[in-house]
Formats: sequence, C-alpha cells, structure tokens
Amino acid sequence: MPIYEYKGLNAKGKQTAGVLDADSPRSLKERLRRDNVFLTEYVETRGGAETRRAGQQKAGSREVKLGQVFQRVKLLEVAEVTRQLATLIKSGIPLVDAIGAISDQLDNPLFKKIMSEVKRSVSEGSTLGAALAKHPKTFSHLYVNMVSAGEQSGSLDVVFERLAAFTEEQVRLRGKLVGALTYPVIMIILGFGIVALMMLFVIPQVQELFKRMGADLPFLTKVLIGASEFMQSWWWLLMILFIGGLVAFNSWRKSEKGKPTWDGFLLKVPVFGDLIRKVSIARFARTLSTLLASGVPILNAMTIVRSVIGNHVIAEVVEASKEAVKEGQPIAEPLRRSGQFPSMVCHMVAVGERSGQLEEMLGNIADSYEGQIESRVSSLTAVLEPMMIVIMGVGIGFMAFAIIMPMMKMSQVASHVGG
Repeated sequence: MPIYEYKGLNAKGKQTAGVLDADSPRSLKERLRRDNVFLTEYVETRGGAETRRAGQQKAGSREVKLGQVFQRVKLLEVAEVTRQLATLIKSGIPLVDAIGAISDQLDNPLFKKIMSEVKRSVSEGSTLGAALAKHPKTFSHLYVNMVSAGEQSGSLDVVFERLAAFTEEQVRLRGKLVGALTYPVIMIILGFGIVALMMLFVIPQVQELFKRMGADLPFLTKVLIGASEFMQSWWWLLMILFIGGLVAFNSWRKSEKGKPTWDGFLLKVPVFGDLIRKVSIARFARTLSTLLASGVPILNAMTIVRSVIGNHVIAEVVEASKEAVKEGQPIAEPLRRSGQFPSMVCHMVAVGERSGQLEEMLGNIADSYEGQIESRVSSLTAVLEPMMIVIMGVGIGFMAFAIIMPMMKMSQVASHVGG
C-alpha cells in the first residue's frame, strides 16, 4: 500500500501535515476529508523514493523534505513502540493491525513514516525482521536479530517484552550518565565564556586605566594583560587551532590506529576508567543475556555484542571469546586471560556455562554492575559540582586579584604622598 506525505488545511484553516497509507490519492483525499482536512499537496513514498503527483507544488515538496533533515527517532520512542507492540500481539491482535494501530497514533512524522513502511512491507509478505532491517538508523542490528529470532520461534510477544525492557534500561542508564555530565559541561562552558569576556572586554579597559595612571604593574598583572593582548590579536588563530584540533583529534580517535589507543587510555584514567569499564561490562552482560534468552544463536549474539560494546579494547576481548566458542571452548577463559574483566565476572560466566544458566548469570552480572554504575555516577556528581565551583572560583579569583593588586598599590602610594 502506498504511503503519502501530505499537507492540508484543517477545519480552522490552519496548515497541517502528516504521513498516511492509502490505496490511491483518491482514498487519501477521502480519508482526510473525513478528518475535516482539505488536501493541498502530497508526495507518494515507496521504499524511500518519492514520486510527485499532479497539481503538487515543487516548493511545497521541498518543505516537507527539509523538515525531515532535523527529525530523528529517539531511543525512548522506540522503547514505547516496542512495549505497545508486545501488549497488542500478546492480546491476539494480528501483527499488521498492531503495527497500523501504533503508526496512526505516533506524533513523530519520521517515525510514523517508518512504521507505515514497515506495515506495508509486512503486508506484502516480508518478515518483520526484514522490514525493520530496512531502517538501520532506527532499529539496531540487535533489535532486528531479536525480532527475527522471535518470529522463527513463534514467541514474538515475549521477544518484544524483552526488547522493551532492554531498551528502557538503556534509556534510563544513558539518562543517568548524561544527567551526571550535564552540570560539569555547563560549568566548563560558562567558565570559558566568562574568561573570554574578561580577556576581550574587561582587561583592555583596565589596561588603559593603568597606562593613564603610569602605574608600575606587578608580574601577575603583566601576565594577565599579555594574555589579553594575545587573545585580542590572535583570537581568530586560536579559534582555527581549537576547531582544527578537535577535527583532527576526532578523526584520529575514529581511525584504525587511534581507536584502540584512545580506548585503552580511557580505561586507565583514574576514577573514570573504572566507570567506563563497568559500563562496557554491564552492556556486554545485558546484551548477551537478552539475545541468548530470545533464541539468537550464540555466535550471532557475540557478533552483535561486539558491535554495541563501545570500547575497542573490550570489544576485542569479546571477539576472542567468539573465536573460542567456534573452537568449542568456553567463553569465560578468554575473558579471564584478557585481564579486562574482573575475576568475579569471569567466575560467574564460567559457572553459568557449566550449569546451563548462562542467560540468568549474565543478567545477574548486568544487574550488579548497573547498580554499581548508578552509585558511582551519584558519587561523582556530588564531587564534581563543588570541584567545578572551586576551579571557576580560583580562575576568576586570580584575574580579580591581578587587577586589584596594582589598584591597591596605587592607593597606598597616593595615601603616602597625601600624608
């Protein structure tokens, strides 16, 4: 069934837009008319290609596409849709009807369009996993593989429940980490902003005052004025170096040689390295547990886990474990040899393999480490906030002291002369 992006006027004369699936343009017009919407323009979309219909204005079509540039599907939206799919399918509603019902109530136009395309593909005989795989930016490799495994085993409702729980946990953990980093980042940006304003606007005025008074400036004041003059003359060069440095560093960090070096360095950073390791281990355990419990073959599961770890060093350990499994060896041994996984984690994985309860044991590891991560993040937040205030206070205090020192000196000289 074709999918249409449309624009129209509602009963109040206000412009409205959206995405609908309909058999033909006439069906689209009739459906919108029932909703008291007068169709002004539309674009038919099939598999990502857009076909302009007669009477549609070229400029209008561009507007529709321009809006999509800034649209994206959030992980939380995917989690909500997954939970709804699990509920509807568990209630006995056919898959196509369930997808259509969810698509109709979505507010995000991009996500609505994606789900409409998924519905059309499934209606035409495609498997749900294959339909979702056409949208890799929205549905991850992990998501698609779990859905495919659920279709093959006939337990799609159970898989969607697991996926919903997994995705919601990822959203919660990501929110916790982002929330912990937000305050320090804001403070750093604010601090740099204040220093730049003082260097570019405040210090030059104070410098002119000192010149008119012919004061003999202390060393700290001379350093501050010199730095201010350098920033005023070469601010453009500093901006180029800063932006160029960021681009160069980012390119190196993503390169074949730079990524393992940088990721290895991060694991050795005091305090934060341990937190990064815990996040990687929790992600490894939670993802592998969810995949295995959903019926994904272990080699496929290990491949997916390697891609979602996020740290190259830990990912290489997972790859070594995958190769060990190919040769009939246990997963725990390569983890232990690497030195990257704590001995307790290796022991629990080994026990899970021997007892045939690897999924449950991995779930316990994930629960434990996610709890540790939350506790560590809360502690770091409590420490970072006053630390950032102290650092900002020291920096601004130094600048204030360098300005006040010559003023106090001139005041003392004036009082002696007056006496």
